[in-house]
Amino acid sequence: MKNVYLVGFMGTGKTSVGKELAKARKCHFVDLDDLIELKERRRITDIFAKDGEPYFRKIEKEALKEVSREKGFIVACGGGVVLDKDNIKVMKETGKLICLSASCQAILKRVGGQSHRPLLNVPNPVKQIDVLMKMRAPYYAQVDKVIDTSKLSIKQVISKIDKVTQESKKAKEKSKNHKVKVKSKK
Repeated sequence: MKNVYLVGFMGTGKTSVGKELAKARKCHFVDLDDLIELKERRRITDIFAKDGEPYFRKIEKEALKEVSREKGFIVACGGGVVLDKDNIKVMKETGKLICLSASCQAILKRVGGQSHRPLLNVPNPVKQIDVLMKMRAPYYAQVDKVIDTSKLSIKQVISKIDKVTQESKKAKEKSKNHKVKVKSKK
């Protein structure tokens, strides 16, 4: 089984959905940010504060490459993982890339007041969310499927992910069967 990579802005449900999806599929779950914190032995906020975002993106890329060598994982990725085209390529080559999205209001309701969100520790977090989402929109558009989680339960999101991953399996099987038929005509 290929990996499923959940990307999207913070607060869209990547970790919550990822854990439940892994449980339902009886496979492994990994949160890329948790893996980075474990390897670095410090919190993401401390990495940003001490070494800055470029350093964080470098170690995020390394962690993604490491996880992508495995099979059958549900991976919750940090919101900015898509900013690097190499990351997108790695995820598409080794799995299905699903973007979870939500409205600015839903995101703020879910993550508002959390001090471990370094990109939202600003005077106007709604404006910051809007700016960052618009900036990242072209990157998120490169995914296999976008699912708006604003008004969906975790079960509903999982159902949509299952539908997307099942459709891709069917398409591959159809393509495989078509190739076999074409070869047999020769």
